[in-house]
Amino acid sequence: MERRAKKQQGEKIIYILAFTLVISVMSATMFNIVLPDIAEQFQLSIAQVSWVTSGYLLVYAIGTVIYGKLADTYRLKNVLTFGWVLLALGSMFGLIAQTYWMVLLGRIIQAAGAAVIPAVASIIPVRYYPEEQRGRALGIAMTGMSIGSALGPVVAALVVSSLHWRWLFFMPILTLIALPYYRKFLKDESVKAGRIDWIGGGLLVGAAALLLLAITYEAWLAVIGCLALFVLFVLRIREAAEPFVPLGLIRNKGYSLGLTLAFLATGIGYSLFFLTPQLLSQVHHLDSGTAGFVMMPAAVIAAILGRRGGKLADVKGIPFLFFSASAMLLLCFGFMSSFAEQSPAIIAGFLIFGVVGQSFLYMALSNQISRTMAKEQIGIGMGLLAMSNFMAGAVSASLYGKIVDHGSSMRWNPMITEPNAFVYSNLYLVLGIMHVCILGLYRFKLGRLVRDHIAVKG
Repeated sequence: MERRAKKQQGEKIIYILAFTLVISVMSATMFNIVLPDIAEQFQLSIAQVSWVTSGYLLVYAIGTVIYGKLADTYRLKNVLTFGWVLLALGSMFGLIAQTYWMVLLGRIIQAAGAAVIPAVASIIPVRYYPEEQRGRALGIAMTGMSIGSALGPVVAALVVSSLHWRWLFFMPILTLIALPYYRKFLKDESVKAGRIDWIGGGLLVGAAALLLLAITYEAWLAVIGCLALFVLFVLRIREAAEPFVPLGLIRNKGYSLGLTLAFLATGIGYSLFFLTPQLLSQVHHLDSGTAGFVMMPAAVIAAILGRRGGKLADVKGIPFLFFSASAMLLLCFGFMSSFAEQSPAIIAGFLIFGVVGQSFLYMALSNQISRTMAKEQIGIGMGLLAMSNFMAGAVSASLYGKIVDHGSSMRWNPMITEPNAFVYSNLYLVLGIMHVCILGLYRFKLGRLVRDHIAVKG
């Protein structure tokens, strides 16, 4: 009876979560296209206004792990409400901003509140769905993310064409529609008594922030600071009575290996979203708006197939979904490496394999990682997963940008003849080979843990 009631609650919440993710993902990406407008209005350089996005990413990444930890100690509905209050305050502040520092502060406050959404999106499928049905729940959540990715550039273009760019701050306020439903349907679960190790949390947050700053601005002083704080963090979790990150979670081989594979896979998959617009611009000479429409079909197909991918994990098993996703990604990287100079319409078709494959891959790894943790570790464990994904995106974007800026005079794929396409073709080829290595690690390491887990449950 309790299991049935929990499932009914999950069914109601998961669709509300999907709606929330649509708005959240749209809001996180829309400001990218208005950076030139902000720079022009406040007489700043693009590098200066880039803090509107990099500052958001920084706070968003470290906020997910903090909310994940809070969800282990406080009721999830209260954690969510606190985050949404911050989100609304940041949005209202940004709407009335008249100076650049107000715009930046509004965006940072927004991020501090919005970070609760990816944290909750990782926790709800785990808490409200049994393992054999968790894939479907993750699939619905990924559908929301895919729809948000597809609509973000289009909605931003429509808003900017008819209103001032400042109205982009209004979009996240729409998520407040969902708050009463979360308050109603999220159960009043028992919470764990204890204190939060804010010193350990501060050390982890500081290390993550310095790492992102080091990557973004190539600051060696930030690298040294990051390493120092990380060493202090490790010492702290070994000595604290109730560490911010439980030592048992770090020593959990299944969790640690899954987190590592997720970080690598996210970094590789991020190339599809970061490199493709530059390829379409530099090789095919498309403007940003047209490039967005070329990438839209892949996001739409990923949204349509999201639930099906989740069901595959439940019916066929997590390894089946992982290998299917890997096959699609390898096809995409092979095609992109060989036909990077072909028409944008052909590239749009190839991207479908890659974006759908990356979506399925994330479902598979998230599902598996969620099964390696004790119940009381779900919040911090899934929060760390969300943070690692943002960190992977930041690291890979910096690396890809530097490689593209350097260019290449050599072609490793003989099917490419356009010199401007050499660097992209070479990158896609290398990334495909790297994914084969991830496939091997999963097959011989993490996949074995999946089979052992299923055997124990059976």
